[in-house]
Amino acid sequence: MNIDATLYALQASGNMRTLPTDTRADARVDLSTNDYLGIGSDELLRQQFMEHATEAGYGMTASASRLLASHQNEFAALEGLLEDAYGRPALLFNSGYHANTGMISALAADKHTLVVADRLVHASIIDGIRLAGAPMERFCHNDYNHLQRILDTKGREYNSVLIVAESIYSMDGDRADIGALAEAKESHEGAMLYVDEAHAVGVAGPHGLGLSAGSGCAEKVDIIVGTMGKALAGMGAFGVMSGKLRRFMINKARSLIFSTAMPPICAAWNRFVFEKSLGMDSERAHLKKLSRKLYDVLGLSGDPSHIAPFIVGTPYGAVNLSKHLDANGFHVLPIRTPTVPPGTDRLRFSLSASLEPECLEPLRDLVK
Repeated sequence: MNIDATLYALQASGNMRTLPTDTRADARVDLSTNDYLGIGSDELLRQQFMEHATEAGYGMTASASRLLASHQNEFAALEGLLEDAYGRPALLFNSGYHANTGMISALAADKHTLVVADRLVHASIIDGIRLAGAPMERFCHNDYNHLQRILDTKGREYNSVLIVAESIYSMDGDRADIGALAEAKESHEGAMLYVDEAHAVGVAGPHGLGLSAGSGCAEKVDIIVGTMGKALAGMGAFGVMSGKLRRFMINKARSLIFSTAMPPICAAWNRFVFEKSLGMDSERAHLKKLSRKLYDVLGLSGDPSHIAPFIVGTPYGAVNLSKHLDANGFHVLPIRTPTVPPGTDRLRFSLSASLEPECLEPLRDLVK
């Protein structure tokens, strides 16, 4: 690879990325955070945990992979809490990327499984499919008629089919129809349904358990993926699945087998926060109020979401608008190709329940 040529092309196209600076110490309104419930900025909650953590003496490192680590209590306690909440066994991973690459590559590890994925699924899902080397078809975003046509035509050529979608999409904030996905799965013998709820856990569904939990057909979703690093302000991710699938993943998900496990103190924090989140209905209601306000000031249509895309259309346009907002007190970072399709370069606004609606009002004039 010609590194110089690659860097030049990125710079020339407006797609050169740099690491942002720390914004916590300044007065800007942070609209690029995934701290949807405001837990990450809750100093009191953090103090409560640390007082308990000091007394409990949680380990700062697992020092080995999950299959080899000597200390398993905190991992088992968190998985037990997740199982109580979801009604099915859970398995921890170090991140959403680890969860998706590990589980999808394990499920589709032969040429006899067809993966049918929504066109806008996250890069970690695509990477999992690539690692598996599995054949893949992509259906138009949230187009379940297209999904059904693929199942009816291509699906019959394979021994099994894995349908993959997100519940709330990370760049557009729109929602999948879990019922329609489950219906498509049921129409094809041997199909499995995999739903990534990274941006729904903590935010949507009963007690913030995600869209699948509130769909009335959660039992038809074979694997539900949630993350600890967004609304729950922690680290790691989890898969909810049957006991048989959990045993399979423990033996076949390479990202689990060959990674040092998260520190026990992180698992303890995740458990502490997840338990708190189950009762945070007022924060979820406030987030919906903020969503309606944000859509209003940005002039967006559709069902308001805690993630709002403001399409600019070019990399340079997105970067310039981001700088304009930054100079006026709003931290909103640009999202460019290849994260989003060419021509849909945007600012991705994401909300936190720690904000108040009136702080969003200046955006009405700033984005004009």
